[in-house]
Amino acid sequence: MKMEKKVGVGLIGSQFISSIHADALSRVADCEILAVMSPTKGHAKDFAKKFNIPHYFTNLELMLAKPEIDMVVIGAPNYLHCEITLKIAKAGKHIVVEKPFCMNLQEADLMISACKKAKVKLMYAEELCFSPKYVRLKGLLDKGVLGKPVLFKQSEKHDGPHADHFWDVERSGGGVTMDMGCHAVQFFRWLHPGVAIKSVYAHMTTSVHAHKTKGDDNAIVILEFEDGVTAIMEESWTKLGGMDDRAEIHGSQGVAYADLLQGNSIQTYSQKGVDYAVEKAGNTIGWSFTMYEESWNYGFPQEFEHFVDCVKNDKVPLVTGEDGKAVLEVIFAAYASAGSGKKVTLPFKTNVDKPYKLWKEEKH
Repeated sequence: MKMEKKVGVGLIGSQFISSIHADALSRVADCEILAVMSPTKGHAKDFAKKFNIPHYFTNLELMLAKPEIDMVVIGAPNYLHCEITLKIAKAGKHIVVEKPFCMNLQEADLMISACKKAKVKLMYAEELCFSPKYVRLKGLLDKGVLGKPVLFKQSEKHDGPHADHFWDVERSGGGVTMDMGCHAVQFFRWLHPGVAIKSVYAHMTTSVHAHKTKGDDNAIVILEFEDGVTAIMEESWTKLGGMDDRAEIHGSQGVAYADLLQGNSIQTYSQKGVDYAVEKAGNTIGWSFTMYEESWNYGFPQEFEHFVDCVKNDKVPLVTGEDGKAVLEVIFAAYASAGSGKKVTLPFKTNVDKPYKLWKEEKH
Protein backbone atom coordinates (compact mmCIF):
# COMPACT_ATOMS: atom_id res chain seq x y z
CA MET A 1 0.00 0.00 0.00
CA LYS A 2 1.36 3.41 -0.95
CA MET A 3 2.31 5.73 1.91
CA GLU A 4 1.10 9.33 1.53
CA LYS A 5 3.39 11.02 4.04
CA LYS A 6 7.15 11.22 4.05
CA VAL A 7 8.91 8.10 5.32
CA GLY A 8 10.03 8.65 8.91
CA VAL A 9 13.51 7.28 9.55
CA GLY A 10 15.35 6.29 12.72
CA LEU A 11 19.10 5.71 12.77
CA ILE A 12 20.95 3.26 15.00
CA GLY A 13 24.57 4.30 15.49
CA SER A 14 26.41 7.59 15.74
CA GLN A 15 29.81 6.94 14.21
CA PHE A 16 31.36 6.80 10.70
CA ILE A 17 28.75 4.81 8.76
CA SER A 18 25.78 6.50 10.44
CA SER A 19 27.21 9.87 9.39
CA ILE A 20 27.17 8.61 5.79
CA HIS A 21 23.60 7.36 6.26
CA ALA A 22 22.49 10.74 7.64
CA ASP A 23 24.15 12.62 4.80
CA ALA A 24 22.64 10.33 2.17
CA LEU A 25 19.13 10.45 3.66
CA SER A 26 19.27 14.25 3.88
CA ARG A 27 19.32 14.26 0.06
CA VAL A 28 16.18 12.10 -0.27
CA ALA A 29 13.06 14.26 -0.61
CA ASP A 30 10.54 11.58 0.41
CA CYS A 31 11.94 10.95 3.88
CA GLU A 32 12.84 12.75 7.09
CA ILE A 33 15.24 11.59 9.81
CA LEU A 34 13.26 11.77 13.03
CA ALA A 35 15.52 10.08 15.56
CA VAL A 36 18.95 8.61 16.27
CA MET A 37 19.85 6.04 18.90
CA SER A 38 23.23 5.19 20.44
CA PRO A 39 23.76 3.42 23.79
CA THR A 40 26.89 5.49 24.49
CA LYS A 41 26.03 8.47 26.67
CA GLY A 42 26.23 11.76 24.78
CA HIS A 43 26.84 10.27 21.33
CA ALA A 44 23.24 10.37 20.11
CA LYS A 45 22.74 13.88 21.48
CA ASP A 46 25.84 15.18 19.68
CA PHE A 47 24.90 13.36 16.48
CA ALA A 48 21.36 14.76 16.57
CA LYS A 49 22.69 18.27 16.99
CA LYS A 50 25.17 17.87 14.13
CA PHE A 51 22.55 16.60 11.67
CA ASN A 52 19.55 18.59 12.99
CA ILE A 53 17.63 15.46 14.07
CA PRO A 54 14.73 16.24 16.44
CA HIS A 55 14.95 13.21 18.77
CA TYR A 56 17.77 11.17 20.26
CA PHE A 57 17.81 8.07 22.47
CA THR A 58 20.13 5.77 24.37
CA ASN A 59 17.41 3.10 24.54
CA LEU A 60 16.33 1.28 21.37
CA GLU A 61 12.88 0.30 22.63
CA LEU A 62 12.03 3.95 23.33
CA MET A 63 12.96 4.96 19.80
CA LEU A 64 11.00 2.05 18.31
CA ALA A 65 7.94 3.11 20.29
CA LYS A 66 7.63 6.28 18.21
CA PRO A 67 4.77 5.54 15.74
CA GLU A 68 5.95 8.12 13.18
CA ILE A 69 9.13 6.11 12.49
CA ASP A 70 8.54 3.83 9.49
CA MET A 71 12.08 2.65 8.66
CA VAL A 72 15.14 2.02 10.81
CA VAL A 73 18.73 1.95 9.51
CA ILE A 74 21.19 -0.24 11.42
CA GLY A 75 24.71 1.19 11.60
CA ALA A 76 25.79 -0.86 14.63
CA PRO A 77 28.70 -3.36 14.89
CA ASN A 78 28.27 -6.68 13.06
CA TYR A 79 27.57 -8.82 16.13
CA LEU A 80 24.51 -6.71 17.02
CA HIS A 81 22.76 -6.84 13.62
CA CYS A 82 20.62 -9.90 14.30
CA GLU A 83 19.47 -8.92 17.78
CA ILE A 84 18.57 -5.41 16.65
CA THR A 85 16.78 -6.61 13.50
CA LEU A 86 14.55 -8.94 15.51
CA LYS A 87 13.54 -6.07 17.81
CA ILE A 88 12.79 -3.71 14.92
CA ALA A 89 10.75 -6.36 13.10
CA LYS A 90 8.72 -7.00 16.25
CA ALA A 91 8.02 -3.26 16.40
CA GLY A 92 6.68 -3.38 12.82
CA LYS A 93 9.27 -1.10 11.22
CA HIS A 94 10.99 -1.61 7.87
CA ILE A 95 14.72 -2.29 8.13
CA VAL A 96 17.93 -1.37 6.32
CA VAL A 97 20.91 -3.46 7.48
CA GLU A 98 24.42 -2.20 6.82
CA LYS A 99 26.94 -4.75 5.53
CA PRO A 100 27.91 -7.42 6.44
CA PHE A 101 24.40 -8.76 6.92
CA CYS A 102 25.09 -10.52 10.23
CA MET A 103 27.52 -12.94 11.88
CA ASN A 104 26.39 -16.30 10.49
CA LEU A 105 23.83 -18.12 8.35
CA GLN A 106 21.67 -19.12 11.32
CA GLU A 107 21.26 -15.46 12.28
CA ALA A 108 20.46 -14.63 8.66
CA ASP A 109 17.60 -17.15 8.67
CA LEU A 110 16.23 -15.71 11.92
CA MET A 111 16.29 -12.18 10.52
CA ILE A 112 14.63 -13.12 7.22
CA SER A 113 11.96 -15.19 8.98
CA ALA A 114 11.17 -12.48 11.54
CA CYS A 115 10.73 -9.82 8.87
CA LYS A 116 8.49 -12.04 6.76
CA LYS A 117 6.38 -12.82 9.81
CA ALA A 118 6.10 -9.11 10.67
CA LYS A 119 5.47 -8.23 7.01
CA VAL A 120 8.22 -5.60 6.97
CA LYS A 121 10.84 -5.04 4.30
CA LEU A 122 14.36 -6.25 5.07
CA MET A 123 16.80 -4.32 2.88
CA TYR A 124 20.53 -4.97 2.57
CA ALA A 125 22.70 -1.88 2.21
CA GLU A 126 25.05 -2.62 -0.69
CA GLU A 127 25.88 0.77 -2.16
CA LEU A 128 28.00 -0.52 -5.07
CA CYS A 129 24.75 -1.54 -6.79
CA PHE A 130 23.86 2.18 -6.85
CA SER A 131 27.23 3.80 -7.50
CA PRO A 132 26.81 5.81 -10.75
CA LYS A 133 30.06 4.66 -12.32
CA TYR A 134 29.34 0.99 -11.55
CA VAL A 135 25.73 1.34 -12.71
CA ARG A 136 27.13 2.61 -16.02
CA LEU A 137 29.57 -0.32 -16.12
CA LYS A 138 26.73 -2.82 -15.65
CA GLY A 139 24.74 -1.01 -18.34
CA LEU A 140 27.49 -1.72 -20.88
CA LEU A 141 27.25 -5.41 -20.06
CA ASP A 142 23.44 -5.50 -20.06
CA LYS A 143 23.24 -3.81 -23.47
CA GLY A 144 25.59 -6.38 -25.00
CA VAL A 145 28.35 -3.86 -25.68
CA LEU A 146 30.94 -6.24 -24.20
CA GLY A 147 29.46 -9.46 -25.54
CA LYS A 148 29.01 -12.39 -23.17
CA PRO A 149 30.66 -12.02 -19.76
CA VAL A 150 33.85 -13.99 -19.24
CA LEU A 151 35.61 -12.48 -16.21
CA PHE A 152 34.67 -10.01 -13.47
CA LYS A 153 37.13 -8.30 -11.14
CA GLN A 154 36.56 -6.01 -8.18
CA SER A 155 38.99 -4.76 -5.56
CA GLU A 156 38.74 -2.57 -2.49
CA LYS A 157 41.85 -1.61 -0.55
CA HIS A 158 42.92 0.79 2.20
CA ASP A 159 45.12 0.59 5.29
CA GLY A 160 42.55 -0.61 7.80
CA PRO A 161 39.11 0.01 9.32
CA HIS A 162 38.07 3.10 11.22
CA ALA A 163 36.49 1.46 14.28
CA ASP A 164 37.99 -0.89 16.89
CA HIS A 165 35.28 -3.53 16.59
CA PHE A 166 36.37 -4.41 13.03
CA TRP A 167 39.74 -5.58 14.37
CA ASP A 168 38.09 -7.88 16.94
CA VAL A 169 37.04 -11.08 15.16
CA GLU A 170 34.70 -12.02 18.02
CA ARG A 171 32.66 -8.88 17.33
CA SER A 172 33.19 -8.64 13.56
CA GLY A 173 33.24 -12.33 12.58
CA GLY A 174 36.30 -12.03 10.34
CA GLY A 175 38.82 -9.70 8.78
CA VAL A 176 38.98 -7.86 5.48
CA THR A 177 37.01 -10.54 3.60
CA MET A 178 34.09 -10.19 6.00
CA ASP A 179 34.39 -6.40 6.09
CA MET A 180 34.92 -5.55 2.41
CA GLY A 181 34.66 -8.82 0.50
CA CYS A 182 30.89 -8.71 0.97
CA HIS A 183 30.85 -5.71 -1.39
CA ALA A 184 32.49 -7.68 -4.18
CA VAL A 185 30.27 -10.75 -3.78
CA GLN A 186 27.04 -8.80 -4.13
CA PHE A 187 28.57 -6.68 -6.89
CA PHE A 188 29.26 -9.87 -8.90
CA ARG A 189 25.79 -11.29 -8.16
CA TRP A 190 24.26 -7.99 -9.30
CA LEU A 191 26.29 -8.00 -12.53
CA HIS A 192 25.27 -11.59 -13.30
CA PRO A 193 21.73 -12.05 -11.91
CA GLY A 194 19.99 -15.39 -11.91
CA VAL A 195 23.18 -17.43 -12.21
CA ALA A 196 24.34 -19.22 -9.08
CA ILE A 197 27.89 -19.20 -7.76
CA LYS A 198 29.03 -22.83 -7.67
CA SER A 199 32.50 -22.69 -6.10
CA VAL A 200 34.81 -20.50 -4.04
CA TYR A 201 38.61 -20.62 -3.72
CA ALA A 202 40.39 -18.24 -1.38
CA HIS A 203 43.82 -17.30 -0.09
CA MET A 204 44.06 -15.16 3.05
CA THR A 205 46.94 -13.80 5.13
CA THR A 206 47.50 -11.56 8.11
CA SER A 207 50.41 -9.68 6.58
CA VAL A 208 50.74 -6.40 8.51
CA HIS A 209 48.24 -6.19 11.37
CA ALA A 210 48.88 -9.38 13.39
CA HIS A 211 49.47 -7.23 16.49
CA LYS A 212 45.92 -5.83 16.16
CA THR A 213 43.78 -8.69 14.83
CA LYS A 214 43.42 -12.43 14.38
CA GLY A 215 41.58 -11.69 11.15
CA ASP A 216 42.80 -11.58 7.57
CA ASP A 217 44.16 -8.27 6.31
CA ASN A 218 44.75 -9.44 2.72
CA ALA A 219 42.63 -11.79 0.63
CA ILE A 220 42.25 -12.99 -2.93
CA VAL A 221 39.04 -14.93 -3.67
CA ILE A 222 38.05 -16.64 -6.92
CA LEU A 223 34.37 -17.36 -7.55
CA GLU A 224 33.01 -19.56 -10.33
CA PHE A 225 29.45 -19.17 -11.62
CA GLU A 226 27.46 -22.15 -12.89
CA ASP A 227 27.79 -20.92 -16.49
CA GLY A 228 31.59 -20.74 -16.28
CA VAL A 229 32.00 -17.01 -15.68
CA THR A 230 34.87 -16.35 -13.25
CA ALA A 231 35.03 -13.52 -10.72
CA ILE A 232 38.12 -12.40 -8.82
CA MET A 233 37.95 -10.22 -5.73
CA GLU A 234 40.93 -8.59 -4.02
CA GLU A 235 40.57 -7.15 -0.53
CA SER A 236 43.24 -5.41 1.56
CA TRP A 237 43.71 -3.57 4.83
CA THR A 238 47.39 -2.99 4.03
CA LYS A 239 47.28 -0.51 1.14
CA LEU A 240 48.66 2.94 2.03
CA GLY A 241 47.66 6.28 0.52
CA GLY A 242 43.89 6.16 0.87
CA MET A 243 41.03 4.16 -0.59
CA ASP A 244 41.29 2.23 -3.85
CA ASP A 245 38.08 0.83 -5.37
CA ARG A 246 37.93 -0.47 -8.95
CA ALA A 247 36.22 -3.04 -11.14
CA GLU A 248 36.60 -4.72 -14.53
CA ILE A 249 34.34 -6.62 -16.90
CA HIS A 250 35.94 -8.79 -19.57
CA GLY A 251 33.54 -10.02 -22.23
CA SER A 252 33.68 -11.99 -25.47
CA GLN A 253 33.51 -8.75 -27.47
CA GLY A 254 35.04 -6.13 -25.24
CA VAL A 255 36.40 -5.04 -21.88
CA ALA A 256 35.58 -2.19 -19.50
CA TYR A 257 37.51 -0.76 -16.55
CA ALA A 258 35.98 1.42 -13.86
CA ASP A 259 37.97 3.17 -11.15
CA LEU A 260 35.46 4.44 -8.63
CA LEU A 261 37.69 7.15 -7.19
CA GLN A 262 40.11 8.22 -9.89
CA GLY A 263 38.16 10.24 -12.41
CA ASN A 264 35.77 11.20 -9.61
CA SER A 265 38.64 12.44 -7.49
CA ILE A 266 41.42 14.99 -7.40
CA GLN A 267 44.97 13.64 -7.35
CA THR A 268 46.45 15.36 -4.34
CA TYR A 269 49.83 15.75 -2.67
CA SER A 270 49.82 16.97 0.93
CA GLN A 271 52.44 17.02 3.67
CA LYS A 272 49.62 17.30 6.24
CA GLY A 273 47.17 14.78 4.82
CA VAL A 274 43.54 15.11 3.78
CA ASP A 275 40.80 14.68 6.38
CA TYR A 276 37.42 13.55 5.08
CA ALA A 277 35.12 10.57 5.58
CA VAL A 278 36.55 7.76 3.44
CA GLU A 279 40.15 8.81 4.04
CA LYS A 280 39.76 8.24 7.76
CA ALA A 281 40.46 4.67 6.68
CA GLY A 282 43.77 5.65 5.08
CA ASN A 283 46.94 7.68 5.53
CA THR A 284 46.72 10.55 3.03
CA ILE A 285 50.05 12.24 3.68
CA GLY A 286 51.81 12.44 0.31
CA TRP A 287 49.92 11.48 -2.82
CA SER A 288 46.27 10.44 -2.54
CA PHE A 289 43.00 10.84 -4.42
CA THR A 290 40.81 13.50 -2.82
CA MET A 291 37.12 12.73 -3.23
CA TYR A 292 34.44 15.27 -4.00
CA GLU A 293 30.73 14.45 -3.75
CA GLU A 294 31.92 11.30 -1.96
CA SER A 295 28.51 10.11 -0.82
CA TRP A 296 26.98 10.53 -4.30
CA ASN A 297 29.91 8.84 -6.08
CA TYR A 298 29.58 5.80 -3.85
CA GLY A 299 25.82 5.67 -4.43
CA PHE A 300 24.58 6.19 -0.87
CA PRO A 301 21.89 8.81 -1.66
CA GLN A 302 20.72 6.74 -4.63
CA GLU A 303 20.61 3.65 -2.42
CA PHE A 304 18.53 5.33 0.27
CA GLU A 305 16.28 7.04 -2.27
CA HIS A 306 15.52 3.53 -3.55
CA PHE A 307 14.93 2.09 -0.06
CA VAL A 308 12.66 4.99 0.90
CA ASP A 309 10.74 4.52 -2.36
CA CYS A 310 10.33 0.82 -1.54
CA VAL A 311 8.82 1.68 1.83
CA LYS A 312 6.68 4.59 0.60
CA ASN A 313 5.34 2.84 -2.50
CA ASP A 314 5.53 -0.81 -1.38
CA LYS A 315 8.09 -1.91 -3.96
CA VAL A 316 10.49 -4.87 -3.94
CA PRO A 317 14.02 -3.77 -2.96
CA LEU A 318 16.91 -4.28 -5.36
CA VAL A 319 18.98 -5.74 -2.52
CA THR A 320 17.14 -7.83 0.08
CA GLY A 321 17.80 -9.86 3.19
CA GLU A 322 18.02 -12.95 1.01
CA ASP A 323 20.83 -11.26 -0.92
CA GLY A 324 22.58 -10.50 2.35
CA LYS A 325 22.40 -14.17 3.34
CA ALA A 326 23.64 -15.32 -0.08
CA VAL A 327 26.65 -13.01 0.24
CA LEU A 328 27.35 -14.32 3.73
CA GLU A 329 27.28 -17.92 2.47
CA VAL A 330 30.01 -17.08 -0.06
CA ILE A 331 32.05 -15.31 2.65
CA PHE A 332 31.86 -18.41 4.88
CA ALA A 333 32.89 -20.61 1.94
CA ALA A 334 35.84 -18.30 1.28
CA TYR A 335 37.12 -18.63 4.85
CA ALA A 336 36.65 -22.41 4.65
CA SER A 337 38.62 -22.49 1.39
CA ALA A 338 41.45 -20.38 2.83
CA GLY A 339 41.60 -22.72 5.81
CA SER A 340 41.64 -25.96 3.84
CA GLY A 341 43.58 -24.75 0.80
CA LYS A 342 40.89 -26.31 -1.40
CA LYS A 343 38.08 -25.12 -3.62
CA VAL A 344 34.74 -25.16 -1.76
CA THR A 345 31.52 -25.87 -3.61
CA LEU A 346 28.18 -24.19 -2.98
CA PRO A 347 25.64 -24.49 -1.47
CA PHE A 348 27.76 -24.34 1.68
CA LYS A 349 26.36 -25.20 5.09
CA THR A 350 28.03 -24.79 8.46
CA ASN A 351 27.09 -24.34 12.10
CA VAL A 352 30.21 -22.26 12.81
CA ASP A 353 29.16 -18.99 14.44
CA LYS A 354 31.91 -16.75 12.99
CA PRO A 355 33.55 -17.19 9.58
CA TYR A 356 37.14 -16.54 10.70
CA LYS A 357 37.05 -19.83 12.66
CA LEU A 358 36.82 -21.78 9.39
CA TRP A 359 40.16 -20.24 8.44
CA LYS A 360 42.08 -20.18 11.72
CA GLU A 361 40.88 -23.45 13.23
CA GLU A 362 41.16 -25.40 9.97
CA LYS A 363 44.72 -24.13 9.43
CA HIS A 364 45.85 -25.05 12.93
